[in-house]
Amino acid sequence: QVQVAESGGGLVQAGGSLRLSCTVSGLPFEDYAMGWLRQAPGKEREGVAVIDLDGAIAYADSVKGRFTISKDNANNILYLQMNSLKPDDTAMYYCAADPYLSLTAVQALGYHGDFGYWGQGTQVTVSS
Repeated sequence: QVQVAESGGGLVQAGGSLRLSCTVSGLPFEDYAMGWLRQAPGKEREGVAVIDLDGAIAYADSVKGRFTISKDNANNILYLQMNSLKPDDTAMYYCAADPYLSLTAVQALGYHGDFGYWGQGTQVTVSS
């Protein structure tokens, strides 16, 4: 009965900001490793930001300094604050969670297929 749902995508001009939100139900929120992944047309899915089970955070090099992942454990919400958006950030963004992920945050960026639960995605489009 684990469910993942993300929201907050939309159309924004380059240099603008968006905040994505994700909720997970079925297990205590604080017990999940969680991450944001994205897939753009013609490209493979890539890890964007991950919080592992130890609370460590890792970001893709392409978003460091611009994106911030955070968890609101009290309200069971995962956020991805995206600033200084670029057209190359255009993609479908997915929230993923797993209560048993043994990978570190850095490892999970590259092996994010190990996440067991995924949302349906929210589209982010950045215009030039």
